[in-house]
Amino acid sequence: MSANGRARAALRARHDAAWRDPAEVGALWREAGAVDPRLLAQRVRGAFWDVLAEADLTLLVTREYEHLVLALSAPGGRPATTYLPLPHPSGLAWDAERRQLHVASTRNPNAVYTLRPARALGAAAGRGGREVPDRPLLPAGCHFHPGCLYLHDLAIVGGVLHGNAVGQNAIVRFEPDGGHTRVWWPRAIETRGVPDFARNYLQLNSIAAGPDLAHSFFSASADAPATRRPGQRNFPVDGRGVVFDGATREPIARGLTRPHSARLAAGRIWVANSGYGEVGVVDGGRFEPHARLPGWTRGLGFAGHLAFAGTSRVLPRFRQYAPGLDLDESRCGVHALDTRTGRVLGSVLWPFGNQIFAVEPVPGRETRGLPFAAGRRARDRERELFYAYDTTEEDRGS
Repeated sequence: MSANGRARAALRARHDAAWRDPAEVGALWREAGAVDPRLLAQRVRGAFWDVLAEADLTLLVTREYEHLVLALSAPGGRPATTYLPLPHPSGLAWDAERRQLHVASTRNPNAVYTLRPARALGAAAGRGGREVPDRPLLPAGCHFHPGCLYLHDLAIVGGVLHGNAVGQNAIVRFEPDGGHTRVWWPRAIETRGVPDFARNYLQLNSIAAGPDLAHSFFSASADAPATRRPGQRNFPVDGRGVVFDGATREPIARGLTRPHSARLAAGRIWVANSGYGEVGVVDGGRFEPHARLPGWTRGLGFAGHLAFAGTSRVLPRFRQYAPGLDLDESRCGVHALDTRTGRVLGSVLWPFGNQIFAVEPVPGRETRGLPFAAGRRARDRERELFYAYDTTEEDRGS
């Protein structure tokens, strides 16, 4: 064989071997199949797994800088950690009506992935079709959006997916055709009634979703545009954060420091006061802390009287954004809290982790996690699962 022939054969063999790993294909990302196992190593404190088991929950977590979506569950009291690699995942939103999960991927371009539970393996699996008991969430769709949106939080408002377009100081509604429409923004970005969507002025980054936008609330690091902008080293943060009211488009609470993850739970507005490692409620126009945790608080989800809050390490270039934290003591993890007392019931920590973005508890009956198990990958099961999975919606009465 000639030198050119050998080169063609080698190139052909390399191309033939590429894009065989379901992790790479599902994420549209060549490196997705090579997750460093240290990122999945974890330490547990307290009754964390017992809390998940008793509540029958699957806890979904995005770790944005490690490009991982994690799922934690304890069916029958047996702890399980599963994952799906996605590029820089940020916001999560579980659509309970359609029984699907949306994940924001905040790179350029932005993307919104839709995951659905694999309920069965079809006849193509060679066994006449059968149920998949753990119902892992698998990629079912993806829409791309321009990077200037700078998507952060996602939420279901009025039955429709919405997101924070932080780069435009606005909330966008995602349309069925894959597009998006700006539908809400603070009054402060308007000049003579004309809004300025040109750049990020406020770090408008989370949605406490109500039945409609007028009954929702939104956190931001500033109440109005100024000379200094988010991302700049001299952007002032201490006590400058606010929560906006959806109806008036004006602040209803002040005095926060880099707030994130605003949520409505049991009729109260909860929010993470990230720069001080706190989670608490908005009461009488002020933030009232309920718990202080070891790290930058971001990611907040609720199930009954339980709250799950994420903590992150602070990246060195952003240390000025965390005036209330001991950076050496900050940890990457998720903490289960009793909202009635503020007591930490248990925690899971990732020693090699960095930043948590979102935390979303989902009923265990809907899904037990994601397709890839921490530890040694089960390649045969993965191939079979991705080859023949069925996410067809089942009758809720069954």
